[in-house]
Amino acid sequence: MRLAHRLVIVAGACGLAAMAGAAGTAATAGALAEPATTGASSTADVIIGPDLIRVGDVRASGPASLAECESEWQVACYNPAQLRQAYNLPALYADGITGKGSTIVIVDSFGSPTIKHDLGVFDSTFGLPAPPSFKVITPAGKLPKWDSNPDMPGWAGETTLDVEWAHTVAPGANILLVETPVDETEGVQGFPQIVAAEEYVLKHYHADVISQSFSATEQTFPSKAAIEALRGAYYAAQKDRVTVLAASGDSGAADVGLDQTTYYTKPVTSWPDSDPLVTGVGGTELHLNAQGDASTPATVWNDTYSAAANLFASGSSADAPSAGGGGKSIYFTRPAYQNSVAGVVGDARGVPDISMSAACNGAVDIYSSFPGQPAGWSQECGTSEATPEFAGIVALADQKAGHSLGLINPALYTMSAHRADYPGLTPVTKGNNTVTFKQNGKWYTIKGFAAGANGSYSLAAGVGTVNALYFVPELAKLAS
Repeated sequence: MRLAHRLVIVAGACGLAAMAGAAGTAATAGALAEPATTGASSTADVIIGPDLIRVGDVRASGPASLAECESEWQVACYNPAQLRQAYNLPALYADGITGKGSTIVIVDSFGSPTIKHDLGVFDSTFGLPAPPSFKVITPAGKLPKWDSNPDMPGWAGETTLDVEWAHTVAPGANILLVETPVDETEGVQGFPQIVAAEEYVLKHYHADVISQSFSATEQTFPSKAAIEALRGAYYAAQKDRVTVLAASGDSGAADVGLDQTTYYTKPVTSWPDSDPLVTGVGGTELHLNAQGDASTPATVWNDTYSAAANLFASGSSADAPSAGGGGKSIYFTRPAYQNSVAGVVGDARGVPDISMSAACNGAVDIYSSFPGQPAGWSQECGTSEATPEFAGIVALADQKAGHSLGLINPALYTMSAHRADYPGLTPVTKGNNTVTFKQNGKWYTIKGFAAGANGSYSLAAGVGTVNALYFVPELAKLAS
């Protein structure tokens, strides 16, 4: 939707729906009927969408600085140099660890018709080298004609964020952008196309890490069998030792039903981030100065109760779900690598596994020029940001190891269980993903999960976040 010059993409697990209106009486979760989807949908109904929140005015003059964002919108925004400093990446680059020789596969419906040009503008503005190789393929079929309705521009914005920020973190990695021809009314038909495209890539291209910034609420699938039928690419990736990542969503402990507007009134989570063969990437909020140095440690991303962040992102200052997804799967039991955190996840697969920068109060600059909006600079946030960032981290570790690492989750939980031996794993000790929203004229609060007080695993931030200077060699050695 467009609010003046502000474009907000709200789709799939992206939970920042505009919920303007006078504050009502707060109610606890459970008082409102569930969306009419659980156990009743067909697989042709399930909707996927990008875990993307697009914020800020489009500027032709250049990217907004941290000072400009703080002055105009009372929120932070970051450029590549600041985020690189926050994760201690320059020291790795100085040692020649840039992702050279590794390939990041980015999968997005529709893609962006201007992505190669836009990445060139982004790189020249921030002094980044072009990727050694940047290929765009459409193995699942010819893309439909461009349509400037909210669906295609939404995916184009997602594509732009994914490509520009995976490249920011791993500037020496190759990028393979896989675009799929999904119509917005087709729902889960998009998932088989994505699976087919990923299986094609695994058979015909070199891949080290696959980045997926999309998801669907687990409860919108009619059964686990419906999900099992879509897991072929993940089994193939496991066999080929390719790491697969997925965003954990942007609605905190809540998520939406098939109508894409009605929230569940109990904690839910999404797939494919809940898949045991996938690394679920959650969100943190960084607290940086202009040089990219942290004034305080990263916290769990939760902008739900920030009037400034909500106004920046949606045009309304009212509380609305804007936080990293996390919780317990209803379809997958606890994998062996989570046995060390059984006290937190119980018998279920818990997500996320790890977290990176995602807060709208800390959004990142992107450049885009695809049809349907003015060409220029804007900001994006959400776990769609966190996922390609972590894909870049994995690509750096792939180079360090000299090969792809495959499923990294066992290594992550080993690090978490022996933190003193792995300084690259940075604890996230503050924050939660509880969210509040207005629905059917009432306010509801869905109680989420808190960060581990001592930095231990949590359903809000996973095992924590990273200090890349140490994390990259640790992951390269341990996952090997």
